[in-house]
Amino acid sequence: MSKKLTIIRPDDWHLHVRDGAVLKDVLAHTTKQFARAVIMPNLKPPVTTVDLAKAYRSRIDTALQQLGVSNFNPLMTLYLTDNTSADEVRKASEHQIIGFKLYPAGATTNSDAGVTNIKHAYPALEAMQKHSVPLLIHGEVTESAIDIFDREAVFIDRILEPVRKDFPELRIIFEHITTKQAAHYVRDADTKGKNTLGATITAHHLLMNRNSLFTGGIRPHHYCLPILKREEHRLALMEVATSGNPRFFLGTDSAPHPKGEKESSCGCAGCYTAHNAMGLYAEAFDSVGQLDRLEGFASFFGPDFYSLPRNQDQITLVQQVEEVPFEFTLGNTVLVPLRAGETIAWSLAK
Repeated sequence: MSKKLTIIRPDDWHLHVRDGAVLKDVLAHTTKQFARAVIMPNLKPPVTTVDLAKAYRSRIDTALQQLGVSNFNPLMTLYLTDNTSADEVRKASEHQIIGFKLYPAGATTNSDAGVTNIKHAYPALEAMQKHSVPLLIHGEVTESAIDIFDREAVFIDRILEPVRKDFPELRIIFEHITTKQAAHYVRDADTKGKNTLGATITAHHLLMNRNSLFTGGIRPHHYCLPILKREEHRLALMEVATSGNPRFFLGTDSAPHPKGEKESSCGCAGCYTAHNAMGLYAEAFDSVGQLDRLEGFASFFGPDFYSLPRNQDQITLVQQVEEVPFEFTLGNTVLVPLRAGETIAWSLAK
């Protein structure tokens, strides 16, 4: 008999839904599993002000209405720049903006307007600390001289640790961590008993290492940023994710890109997992015999960190193989999901 797991409905604390015609297609997958999601602001142009976030939220709400979805709450963020003002931070705190996203300039998709020097953002960080607005971090340095597989670890020493020392009350989420160094840094950090440091972990970083980029040839749909790392790092992520430590919680970083933009001479970074994110996480936790700890990671620790209420309704996952289509519709084109043409061991109960 197939195993079943019923948990409080989870939330996705890191999600890309893009904009325009594709919104409805990607939201349809997410809303089947999650009650809330932190919406990334790296559009073109980026979502840098409260007014832009309100307009983006309105477009998302329209797509949700078209889907007939009334029980999903998009949590809006603003894109931190060198010029983000303290006044904009104050406005954000008054308009239910969940946080500011730090993209080091050039670190990932649509990050060209990101922070060029962390000192430029210090007035905004001081205001964020004052108004208790979280900082969501893409934690990589971007210098070309630094090996791409080392950029997260270098970021911890050069940027994250100094920021935490300069702003000890600032709540920070180290997003989509990928290394043993990041896992242990968040696990062992002295926060003086305060809830000021957390981390999200993706399903694809729990399930794959960098060999997955080259299995049978170059696999563009396994390319993401931060890039997949060695097996020792995957194991470290699995250890902290399944440990029951409340500093670690779910963030898919599901990132839709048109098929042609992934399968190109300079393909986009991002894995699309929203079609069955919870099935992938269940597969990961089950693989190490820690399925009973998935609920905390997926449903409790995120809202607790953000000082939001836990959800009340439930979802049920079943150990039932789901065949993944080769493609999904993405506006007027298609995208290729993770595990396209393959299977996922767990699925959402119908």
